[in-house]
Amino acid sequence: MRDWRGGLLVLLTTAGLCGTAMAAAPLKPCRIEGIPNELLCGSLQRPLDPARPDGVKITIHYLVVPAMARNKQPDAVLMLAGGPGQSAIKVAPRVLQRLSRLNNRRDLVFVDQRGTGLSAPLECPDDSKLPITEQLDTAAQMRRLDACRATLEKLPYGQDGGLRFFTTTIAMQDMEAVRQALDVPQWNLIGGSYGTRAALEYLRQFPAQVRRTLIDGVAPPDMVLPASFSTDGQAALDKLFDAHAKTHPQLRADWAKLLASLPRAVTVQQPLTGVPEHFTVDRELLLRAVRGPLYQPALAAALPAAIQAAARDGRFDGLFGLTTAFGSGKGMKLAMGMHFSVVCAEDMPRLAQATDTPGTDFRNVDADMYARICKTWPRGDVPADFYKVPPAPSPVLLLSGGADPATPARHGERVAKALGAGQPARVQHLVVPEAGHGVMAVGCMRDVMFRFIDAKTDAEALPQDAACATRIPRPPAFQPVQGGPAQ
Repeated sequence: MRDWRGGLLVLLTTAGLCGTAMAAAPLKPCRIEGIPNELLCGSLQRPLDPARPDGVKITIHYLVVPAMARNKQPDAVLMLAGGPGQSAIKVAPRVLQRLSRLNNRRDLVFVDQRGTGLSAPLECPDDSKLPITEQLDTAAQMRRLDACRATLEKLPYGQDGGLRFFTTTIAMQDMEAVRQALDVPQWNLIGGSYGTRAALEYLRQFPAQVRRTLIDGVAPPDMVLPASFSTDGQAALDKLFDAHAKTHPQLRADWAKLLASLPRAVTVQQPLTGVPEHFTVDRELLLRAVRGPLYQPALAAALPAAIQAAARDGRFDGLFGLTTAFGSGKGMKLAMGMHFSVVCAEDMPRLAQATDTPGTDFRNVDADMYARICKTWPRGDVPADFYKVPPAPSPVLLLSGGADPATPARHGERVAKALGAGQPARVQHLVVPEAGHGVMAVGCMRDVMFRFIDAKTDAEALPQDAACATRIPRPPAFQPVQGGPAQ
C-alpha cells in the first residue's frame, strides 16, 4: 500500500482470446491532465470472464501518443504500469519525458489494465486524509476493506465472483486484443515494478508478438510479494545504515533505541492536512513509515536525521513527512481492489512455501496483513505455467537498483538466468548499485532505453553500456540546518 504509512507495493490459455475479440471504438482526439498536446484515446470491449464471451463485458481504455515523425516505425511501445493497481494513463505524464526519444518514430501506448483507471476500476475510498488514529487502527482498516469489497461486489463486473477475473494472465489477453485493434505488428514492452510481472506474462503467452522487452525493478511471478518484502526491505535498511556509518556512527544504536521504545504515544502533524494528532506508534507502523523513503535514495538520505530525531527527541514528524513525499504525485494512487485481486490470487497461495528469510526488524508485518485481507477476498485461478519464465524469444534488458527495498537485483538475476537459458546473448541484466526502486529515471538511462529499442537488429540491441548510470554515487546524508541566535 503506497500511502503515507508506507508498505506494499504489488487462468486461461491463449485460446481464450480467440473468438472473443470485440470491435474497438475508433481512436478519438483527447486531452490528458499533465500533457499539453492533444493525443488519441480508444476503448475496447472485453468479456469479464474469457470463458464466457457472451457474459458480462468490461471496457478497456487506452491512450496513444502518436509518433512525432510521419515516417514512423510500425512497432509501438506498450508501457505496463506498476502496483499492482496503477493506472497507466495517469502514469503517462510522469514517464512521457523519459520516452521522448522513442516517441520520435514510435507510438507510445498506455492501457489502463482491467481494474485500474477507466477500465472497470476496482477502487477503494482514499483514507489518506482520515485522522491518523483511524488510519492506524488495524481493526478499522479491515472494516474499511471489508466494506470496500462489499461495494465492489455490487458492481456489474464484481457480482457473482467477478473480482476473480482481474488476474495478470487475463489482463495480458486484453493487451493482446488492444494490439490487434491498433494493428500493431509487434510490441516493444516496457514494464516497471509489477509491470515487469505483466510484461513477463505477456511474453510467455504471446512470444511472437514481442520485438523487445525492457523491465525495470523485476517482480517475477514466483516472487511471493508479502514474504520477499520483509527480506528485501531489511537488506535495503541495513545498506542505508552501512552507507551513512561515517556521518551517523550512532545510527544503528539510535534505531535499536527507537524500536525498544515502542509502543509510545506521540504527537505528529498529519502530513497532508497539517493538523496535530495524538496516536501510538508501534513496531508495525514505524517499519512501514521507514520503508517508503527507502524506495528513493534522495528521500532515504533524510532518514538518518529523521530516525535520530525520533529516537533522541521523540519528534516523528520527519519520518511521516518523508513517507508522504514518497507516496505523493499524480498516478501514485493504487486501485486497491485490483491490487488485492492480483496479490491474493497470485502470491498468497504460495506464501507457506516461500523460502525468503524474514528480515530481523520487518519480520512478518506484510505477510500477516495480507493474510488477513486475502482470507475473504475472491481469489482467481492461476495456471502452473504462470510461475515459469521460459527462454526469451527476443532481446530482453533487465534493470535493477542495488538499493531497492522491493525488487532488488537478486530477483533480476534469477529471471535473467531463466530468460537466457540456451541463448544468454539475448538477455542483459544491468544493476545500478545506488539506485532505488526504478532505474529508468536515473541519469542517462533514457538513452540506454532508446538505443536498446531503436537498434535495427537483435545483435545490435545488446549488450548496452550503462556506465554513465552505474557510477552515480549514493546521495549524501541530509544534514538539518541548525538555526543560530536571532540577530
